[in-house]
Amino acid sequence: MSITVPKSALDFFKKLEKNNNRDWFNEHKKEFKTIEAEVKEVYNAILENLNKHDDIDKLKMFRIYRDVRFSKNKLPYKTHFGGAFHRTKPKLRGGYYLHIQPNNESFIATGFWEPAKEDLLRIRKEFEMDDDEIREIINEKNFKDIWGGFVGDEVKTAPKGFSKDHKAIDLIKKKQYIFIKKFTDKDVLDANFLAEVDKAFKVIRPYFDYMSDVLTTDLNGVSLIE
Repeated sequence: MSITVPKSALDFFKKLEKNNNRDWFNEHKKEFKTIEAEVKEVYNAILENLNKHDDIDKLKMFRIYRDVRFSKNKLPYKTHFGGAFHRTKPKLRGGYYLHIQPNNESFIATGFWEPAKEDLLRIRKEFEMDDDEIREIINEKNFKDIWGGFVGDEVKTAPKGFSKDHKAIDLIKKKQYIFIKKFTDKDVLDANFLAEVDKAFKVIRPYFDYMSDVLTTDLNGVSLIE
């Protein structure tokens, strides 16, 4: 039997959205734990699929409890499942993420969410030197049909030390290098959902191969890892 996202997961979060308090959650915690176990099977199946064509060293499913210490939003629980798949470092860079949320808010994401300061500078320097290869990868038709373009934060004009008039400034000024693909509730519950996720993750691979090469070499192409 194929593994699918249970409809109960979306239904539970719809109810939690209207009852986001500890009393209600504690009354329904057993139900949540049953759903969570089923959804974990989904994440593990995606991990298994990924390891057929990539090298993932860790799956991290995030807890439902929100950290409200420094947030204006004091609601105690998340109304989604989230899980990240980490590629094996130091040779492989980038990561995959699956977000399951009702009301057509589910998505997958890939790329570099919070690059280290040194990595961000190295990426920008690469694009400053030559932006042809990265553009060829991200503008390939199948890639673009599935993933669209880069999303994420960027500086307003140009990072310190870079010209705002550089031909690759649209790439250089980014602070994140991520792609997002959204799914409807119907998509998520479909029997082919895991296959569609894996198909999209496969298509991202040339981008990951390129960025991994950039981040493990200096500007002269000399390896930084042993």
